[in-house]
Amino acid sequence: MATSASSSAQRAEALGALLARVSLGDRAAFATLYEHTAAHLLGVILRINTDRAQAEDLLQEIFVKIWSAAGSFDAQRAQAMTWLTSIARNRAIDSLRRRQTEPQWVTVRPGLEEGEDDDVLDGLASEDAGPMELLGQAVQARAVGVCMRGLTGEQQQTLALAFYQGLSHSEVAEQLRQPLGTVKSWVRRGLIALRSCLERAGAIDPLGA
Repeated sequence: MATSASSSAQRAEALGALLARVSLGDRAAFATLYEHTAAHLLGVILRINTDRAQAEDLLQEIFVKIWSAAGSFDAQRAQAMTWLTSIARNRAIDSLRRRQTEPQWVTVRPGLEEGEDDDVLDGLASEDAGPMELLGQAVQARAVGVCMRGLTGEQQQTLALAFYQGLSHSEVAEQLRQPLGTVKSWVRRGLIALRSCLERAGAIDPLGA
């Protein structure tokens, strides 16, 4: 029992230290934090939203939120994993509430121009590594900045709003005054182009090894 309690305390202390480094903009610490907590937080999301593709999108949003809010973590008030879990749970619940107020779109293949793209890319998201995992793998690579500059203006703008300002797809669409499907297409195509560029630069392993 004592050993287990000691191990839990050490883990909590280690996660707290990572959050402190993340609050200072330490990308290596952010990648390590993702590696150690992503599976647990995805499980928290899936208990609220059982759609895995949607859960992976939420995980992406949650880690963007963690990146921007790490400075507000107070180890005197809560353990690091409790704080992270709270963010994940609240974001998942908020997402369900937002989804209830949004129009439901149904696409049929072969069919809508943008809808068809979204369907294909949603399928990829459930089979391959999620967007945050890909960015986490490349977080220390200087190639990210170069590859970002190679994207279209729309892709750069939507990725910047989603990843650096922590906006959801719906919030990005509202800010840019564009249809939600168009914004999702820009984000997903941008992520695919970013991954392809990083693979060519050797920043990430194309085989996922």
